[in-house]
This record gives sequence, C-alpha cells and structure tokens, in this order.
Amino acid sequence: MSKRPRPYTIALLAGLAMLALALAACSSKVVRTTPAGGGPPKVSTPKPGASVVVKRGDTLYRIAVNNGISPMDLALWNGIAPPYTIYPGQRLLLYPRQGGARGGGTATASRPAASGTQRPPVRPTQAPPQPTQPPPATSSVAWRWPTDGQVAARFAAGDPTRQGIDIVGRSGQPVRAAADGVVVYSGSGLVGYGELVIVKHDEQWLSAYGHNRTRLVSEGARVKAGQQIAEMGSTGAARDMLHFEIRYNGKPVDPLQYLPRR
Repeated sequence: MSKRPRPYTIALLAGLAMLALALAACSSKVVRTTPAGGGPPKVSTPKPGASVVVKRGDTLYRIAVNNGISPMDLALWNGIAPPYTIYPGQRLLLYPRQGGARGGGTATASRPAASGTQRPPVRPTQAPPQPTQPPPATSSVAWRWPTDGQVAARFAAGDPTRQGIDIVGRSGQPVRAAADGVVVYSGSGLVGYGELVIVKHDEQWLSAYGHNRTRLVSEGARVKAGQQIAEMGSTGAARDMLHFEIRYNGKPVDPLQYLPRR
C-alpha cells in the first residue's frame, strides 16, 4: 500500500498538565501538536446532560477548548486513559459522570468551628466498601477469535499498557476480522502498534488488530467475520504476535469476556 490513509485516531498531549497522566502509559501513540491560540480553560464549566459525538479530524483538545472544559477534565470524565485516543462516532460527556471530577463549580471551603466546645472528629468504625468492577456490557456482536495461538498477555482494567490481549503465533499466519464490520483505520501511524487495522462493528463496538506484518484491507472496506484482513508479524513488537482489542464506546474491555471459549 503506497498511500498511507489518514489516521482516524488522534492522540493528545495537552501541555504540562497532561504529562502527569501520560507518565502511566508505556505504550504511546502518535502525538499531534495542539492548535495555536485559544488555550485550554483553567477552570472547566460542566454542561450537565450535554455530550458531543466525535467527528473525523476532531481532537480531545479541541473539543474540550470549544466547550469551555480543560482537556484533562474531559479525559477524566469520559475515562479516556493516556495517550487520549478518540474515535469517530464516539460520544463524549461534557460533565462528570458522578460529579466527582473537578469542574466549574465553586468548592466550599471548610470553616472553623465556632468558639466554644468543639466536638471531637468522628472516626469511622470500618473501612468504606470498595467499588466492585462493573459487569461487562452486553454485546450483540457475534465475536470470534481473530487468529490461532496462545494468549501470552491478558487485559488489565485501568492499565493503559494492557488494553487488550496478545496472541503469539508465527509470522505470516492469518489475522481475521473478529466480526462483520467496516475498516475505519488501516495504517502504521500509531507508535507502539505497528501495522494496525481497526474495524467498526456498529455505533458502539470496535476491534483493533496490531503488530501485523502486512495489512490486507483499506479504510472503508466492508469485511465479514473470519475474513483475513492482515498477516501476523512483529511490527512494533519484540516477537510475532497479534495485539487484539475490543472497545465499547471507545473504552477498552476484556476481549476474553466476549470471545468464545476454546
């Protein structure tokens, strides 16, 4: 393929404030320089109930600035981990899901107690319950394994370096579409993923196939489940393997929760 298609995924580095989040990511994607002028707001203005749908060419930085929100807040409110990749068709909330992230509201400072007898602080008798991992979203997509081989690395929730599974095999073995869909990205512009293919299955579900030796499909191509879309390789990796991700509304989920048992 002589002409490299324009990437659909955009990574964001929004100044020094974003570097603190990026330190957790060992696998970085291509970074686009943020546009000049119109810097990010220092204090976000949440818009309860409002959201935007990502269009081709959008960046997290520009969506945030256009809506009076800091890029870091927009990433936190939508659970977008470094390196802040967004996808066409993804819906971004313009307010914190549970009101816990910092925003435009004025914080209420604690006031000293009135002069006189002060009550001792109340200490909890037991630790608060820890939040449980939410169950996986129900998928109507008929998933199938994208290639043969042993799973060498598994998904880890919240770890930006383990957003999918790694399946080891031999160079050149077939990599197949995990379900029917449309190719929305085919290229090598995301550092750390090598030759990468991304397939959109519906408005909520995507799958990604990284480290290929050769890509066999172009953007816009319609593919069927089981159709070969690439050849396994080691581009961007230390060994021949397929890095496979499933994403729900742009967020990575554990592929082993959806792939059939084998």
